[in-house]
Amino acid sequence: MKKPRLQTEFKKSAPGSSTSAPHLTVVIPAYNEADALAEFLPRVAAACGEHNWRLVVVDDGSTDRSMAVLMQIHAQHRQLEVISHKVNRGYGAALKSGLAHVTTSYAITIDADGQHRIEDIQRLLTALQRTNADLVIGSRSQEATKDGYRRLGKAIIRGLARLLITLNIQDLNSGMKLYRTELVKRYLHLCPNSMAFSDVITLLFVHQRHRVVEEPISINPRQTGSSTISTLTAVDTVLEIMHIVMLLDPQRIFLPAAMVCFAFGLVWGLPIVLMGRGVSVGAMLAIVTGLVLLALGLLAEQLALIRRQTSLTALDYQVTLAPGSEESNSANPSEISAITADTCGDID
Repeated sequence: MKKPRLQTEFKKSAPGSSTSAPHLTVVIPAYNEADALAEFLPRVAAACGEHNWRLVVVDDGSTDRSMAVLMQIHAQHRQLEVISHKVNRGYGAALKSGLAHVTTSYAITIDADGQHRIEDIQRLLTALQRTNADLVIGSRSQEATKDGYRRLGKAIIRGLARLLITLNIQDLNSGMKLYRTELVKRYLHLCPNSMAFSDVITLLFVHQRHRVVEEPISINPRQTGSSTISTLTAVDTVLEIMHIVMLLDPQRIFLPAAMVCFAFGLVWGLPIVLMGRGVSVGAMLAIVTGLVLLALGLLAEQLALIRRQTSLTALDYQVTLAPGSEESNSANPSEISAITADTCGDID
């Protein structure tokens, strides 16, 4: 069965050019990063002003001074736009709100902890122009992750993803990614609100046969605060990967399981039959289980196809709306308020 592919054409322009309208938006999700924002964000804002880039920061219901820091920086850098969630909705939800707000041709996401280098933004833009990519991933070296436990977890997640989807990406969950905006907006509704966003959006681009490349970057050590990534984050990521595979290609899960059960039943039951001892109940159970899994896989494939077609039909309507219109913004207006370069009001 031929997999549906999104057909999208883009104008070839020079992202990052400071002599024309902005082509790039820098999106930063932030949660309780007041100290890091105070040190890191002014430098990002200055770089955005120099290159004529837009800057969007999403405060994901922070309980520290993050919003106050953002207000202070906004007073000095009026191009800064802030989206505020009333409650903490998750890393992925913050990215979705920020990316849905983008109106430029390209969007890049970086973390608020100051670990990503501003110089690497231009590096990814150059890579996109050189390769005509749809997604450029800022790939960190293995040495950048000094924690052996986290390195093991990333290896397991990457290995699982490769089993389920043909994948040749080393840094699957890098937070620094450069997107073609029109494409990433098409997939936001399929992405989770959790930390698994980074993994799932990459898998979606790869599965839809978009050009995905990696560009080596360097990262700075975290100066303030601590990472919120834990074992539960890894478990959630694994579940989300399986969920998206069930949507994209469910037979990747059902078919191997069915084959294992069926083969086990034959290997177990055939010698017993040849010895004239009848049919093994356990072998028959394994074979029947394999057949049931195969049938479930076929049913899941049909349901996934219907869901994909429904999603694409709905998106064909959404992308015709004017950028910034109320209907085209996937964020919930009751939970989000924005500071723009023209107005600076109270945050709900």
